[in-house]
Amino acid sequence: MVNYKEASGVITNEITSTLTNVDSQEIERLIEQINQAEKVFFVGVGRVLLSLQSIAKRLAHLGVQTYVVGQITEPAMTEKDLLIVGSGSGETAFPLIIAKKAKELNATVAHIGTNPNSSMSQYADVFVRLPISSNPETVEEVQSQQPMKSLFEQSLLLLGDTIALMIVKKENIELHSLWEYHANLE
Repeated sequence: MVNYKEASGVITNEITSTLTNVDSQEIERLIEQINQAEKVFFVGVGRVLLSLQSIAKRLAHLGVQTYVVGQITEPAMTEKDLLIVGSGSGETAFPLIIAKKAKELNATVAHIGTNPNSSMSQYADVFVRLPISSNPETVEEVQSQQPMKSLFEQSLLLLGDTIALMIVKKENIELHSLWEYHANLE
């Protein structure tokens, strides 16, 4: 039986290995698109969607207009907007449909996933690869011991927080000023 320290060590080591091997140029391109966009939309399913909702909330704290596809107050997308798709495989049906629609509207599409050669690649203008594999023969990718796609979901959430911190540092945002965007009906 694995104890808590061993299990948490496995998880933190996997996340560290994943995030330290993300291509920083891909992140810079994504941040550039976030900064250029009028509105930033997010789409994913399951636990990936939960991670994306957290990223949307954090970017909203930085003053970015963010929306999760399907939320009741979602506005129309235009060519001035960015869609960020979270899909490890890049084959998930609903995000593929939404990415296709975004391209038809001439919006920019960014895909955060594990497979650069997925079906999503036909729609993505920007791709950020989380180097995670479910194939034990792929040496250059992190092999997860966690159930299902946990490592992707965890890494996606922390990637979002990393992007937010990079924006704060790059734009010299005073952390205290961010409270003006924080929910105040609590």
